[in-house]
Amino acid sequence: MFPKANDDDDAYGQLAEQYSEETGVNIELLPYQAESYNNQLTTQLQGGNAADLMVLIPGGGQAVTVTTIADGGFLEPLGDASAAIIPEGQEALFGIDGTIYGQPTALSPTSLVWNGPAGEEVGIDEYPENFDQMLDGCAAARDGGKTVMVMAGAVPFNTGLLATIISATRVYQQDPDWNAQRSADEVTFAESGWREVLDDIVEMNGAGCFQDGVAGGTFDSITQGLGGQTALTAPVPGSAAAQINQAAGLELDVRAFPPADGQEPYAVVSASYSWAINAAAEDAAKRSAQAFLDWAAEPAQAKTFADLSGLIPISGADASNVAAEYAPIAEMIESGSYTGFPVETWPNPAVYDALSVGVQGLLTGQKTVDQILDEMDAAWDS
Repeated sequence: MFPKANDDDDAYGQLAEQYSEETGVNIELLPYQAESYNNQLTTQLQGGNAADLMVLIPGGGQAVTVTTIADGGFLEPLGDASAAIIPEGQEALFGIDGTIYGQPTALSPTSLVWNGPAGEEVGIDEYPENFDQMLDGCAAARDGGKTVMVMAGAVPFNTGLLATIISATRVYQQDPDWNAQRSADEVTFAESGWREVLDDIVEMNGAGCFQDGVAGGTFDSITQGLGGQTALTAPVPGSAAAQINQAAGLELDVRAFPPADGQEPYAVVSASYSWAINAAAEDAAKRSAQAFLDWAAEPAQAKTFADLSGLIPISGADASNVAAEYAPIAEMIESGSYTGFPVETWPNPAVYDALSVGVQGLLTGQKTVDQILDEMDAAWDS
């Protein structure tokens, strides 16, 4: 069973069908509408009649995440091939105490999408190499009737997304295990690089980097700003680049947020959705499901799934086999110059809520950096 957002969202089903064609093993496909998938899955697991193989979200803290469901005893431990393709440092998203229960499907960048041709129209010929160049570009874009960035300022998820994208260099490049340090009470949001993250957003707002009325912006604002070429970037999942390119005939690509002076580029790239095996399945079905997962982990199938889903192969990814949209960050992925999506190992949703709503407050002047950081620390400790 797997979620399906629309009729074209069928990467899971198409990969399963390919396996059936190659091996003769029949896989019954059970797609559910994305908005009802969580309830369907939890109801069926509790009722003992869930599918043998299912698609989950990595991490914990939500209803259909790998570690939450595994902790309830509903998932079967997976084999070595499943464990081998988990990106270094993201093991905790797919297992508990060293036992792996989820196999990642693909790599999903969370970054800025960049419209190079639109930038050239206002004299910005290259993507900014650092944050100071971005600020300079904000004035140039304004002079040319555009803005550097469009953001859904009224949507907490998107405001928080920008902050986490910036945190790659400001926090996690220097301290990859920052989240673990925070869990051990060795660091705080208030006295760490997270202050620089929020200061950067304040500086961008003051420099006119966002569209007018950003605090009321929606996802339609992003689509219209990029599609109408009035904005050069937006903080979105990387897969949005291909979708917008196809819909608007553009040439967007995916970029890491410009580093601070003296830093190197560093991206946010997470293993996306996860395959998992039902612990209540019959033994023969478990063996069959693991054989499918072993096959899906191979580089050829990893690339097939990435092509179908608009993401990056979970195994064997390099500059030669990623989609054109991801070419600017391919070397970072190949060298491991990225952090996972930070929120996936935060202890509860309230921390991200404090960040997201807090950034909204920065845009309207109703919140200060100090207030947001203190609220994030309080949410973490609650």
